[in-house]
Amino acid sequence: MNRVLVTGASGFIGRWTVSELLTQGFKVHAVAHRSGVPAEVSGADITHCNLLDAGAVDALIARVAPTHLLHLAWIATPGSYWQSPDNELWRDASRHLIERFVSGGGKRVVVSGTCAEYEWSTAGVCVEKRTPLADVQNLGLSRYARSKLELAKFLEQLSDRTGLSYAWGRVFFQFGPYENPQRLVASVVCNLLRDRVAECTSGRQVRSFLHVADVGHAFARLLHVDVHGPVNIGSDERISVADLVQRLADKLQRRGLVRLGARQGPPEPALLVPDTRRLALEVGWQPRYSLDGALDDTIRWWRTQLDDAT
Repeated sequence: MNRVLVTGASGFIGRWTVSELLTQGFKVHAVAHRSGVPAEVSGADITHCNLLDAGAVDALIARVAPTHLLHLAWIATPGSYWQSPDNELWRDASRHLIERFVSGGGKRVVVSGTCAEYEWSTAGVCVEKRTPLADVQNLGLSRYARSKLELAKFLEQLSDRTGLSYAWGRVFFQFGPYENPQRLVASVVCNLLRDRVAECTSGRQVRSFLHVADVGHAFARLLHVDVHGPVNIGSDERISVADLVQRLADKLQRRGLVRLGARQGPPEPALLVPDTRRLALEVGWQPRYSLDGALDDTIRWWRTQLDDAT
């Protein structure tokens, strides 16, 4: 039986991968950094490991002897992860993890990347291996994007040297249950459910939003198929941030509480969306949620959370 080691298994994306991998016939070893583990990872062997500790990683690989690695763990704290020096720690720890996985006989690795790897000044519709990537020498590039780009290059070179089968999932914009309440969709939903004003930017930028469970399912599928290199993970539905926020407000019948343009956001590209043909045609994946269905599910989840808290 194939044994997959899933890092970040208790995280926002990771929790949605486990049931899919079990269905695909993997023996799943889920690495979580918290003492508690979510119900979504039931059925997996749970391991608590500090992945920034090289010795602990060595012991983990020796004990599990995984044939497959799905590496999702990384710093993701809203407001700080873009420029946190922890990005370099995670880059180096990820290199060590992957090297030990390969030396231990591992067959295939899939790692989570980001749409921030693309050169945003010319992005638009991003196509793997065609749209220019950001320059790691650019001093204005975020530490997050730079560290992900450097890890992706390391993995590509390692694959060239060793023949390692790998894929790199470039995640675009996701939302859903368990999202940090500081992020866009969660913050708007929580404010509106509490009858509070939701202050937003003008929201003219066009994006692609995907339910986080679909993101997790895409990663699980990507581990199972023999697709090589970068793959965009996102939706082919395009919507402006303003229209997304207004759609949430309409569903909650609280449009009067939305204040578009009340906040000044950082400079962003007007259009940043994925070309999803590789994901659909080569990986054989399709989303289970429409955008409306994903918004409805997210509202239901947050309503339950807020009701339970009162």
